[in-house]
Amino acid sequence: MATYSTLFITIVLLNAACQSQPQNSQTKSATSSYQVKTTNNRGQKLERLNIAMIPSQDSPEQTRKRQKLADYLGTTLGIPVNFQVTKDYDQSVDLLVKGKVEMAFLSGFTYVKARQRNPQVEPILAPIEKGTDQPWYKSVIVVNATSKINTIKDLKGHNFSFVNPSSTSGYLVPSAYLKTIGINPKQDFTAIQFAGSHNKNVNALKSGKVKAITINQPTYLNAVKEGKLPANKYKLIWESDPIPNAPIVISSQLPSKLKTSLQKAFIDAPKNLIAVSGAKSDGYTLVQDEDYEPIRKLQKFLGLATD
Repeated sequence: MATYSTLFITIVLLNAACQSQPQNSQTKSATSSYQVKTTNNRGQKLERLNIAMIPSQDSPEQTRKRQKLADYLGTTLGIPVNFQVTKDYDQSVDLLVKGKVEMAFLSGFTYVKARQRNPQVEPILAPIEKGTDQPWYKSVIVVNATSKINTIKDLKGHNFSFVNPSSTSGYLVPSAYLKTIGINPKQDFTAIQFAGSHNKNVNALKSGKVKAITINQPTYLNAVKEGKLPANKYKLIWESDPIPNAPIVISSQLPSKLKTSLQKAFIDAPKNLIAVSGAKSDGYTLVQDEDYEPIRKLQKFLGLATD
């Protein structure tokens, strides 16, 4: 097994999406007719596009952004669009693989799990990270500055909060790194908890419930900017190598016509509509299944089940 630091070397940098002129979200499109494949009726008309979203971020601001995006997609595609933020990461996977939603915003790890359960689900887009202009991001570990934790190995003997067992940057990636340096969280930390989302993990650290947390880098940078994790009270002690960005994934039921329309809609979308996951985004780019092979390697390295 390769060490953690080499697992991401093979990540393919995706072709940057060509941005066209933003569309006017107020312009009404003619109602489109999309035929979806179903078990009992192969020609059933899609009446509504249902989208599941993992609860990586949960705030009134994100709710407003999702609604604006739903309105834009509905106008552009010609069908109503409904977002559903699920109670946890795995519920989003269940809804997608069972065909109860047609599309989902997933993490890299939840996409891998979904693909293992249903090989027909497909990643079609991923956000381009603002600041790097690449479709990747990083995981970080942040600690209370008064805790005397200065290095990763100093985490031993303290409590620690992950995001969710199916989170890529909030569990999978930091867990793999901890393993490579000989730290077993279950044995070496006094307690482990899962906050449920990245912003809830920020609150857990800020409230003093835990001494250290792992979150994605965009959430950390936003928390610093907003004064939630001021540099004089909290410090970053580790950041990961680049991680393939969270994909937008579609169900095998969707016709190729709608897939193409979705890709165009996101790539053409005004930038103030597309950062619905909490990260600052500079648009979207096309992705494919092979781009998430590094996630599968980490899953295998940690011996984690498909679920």
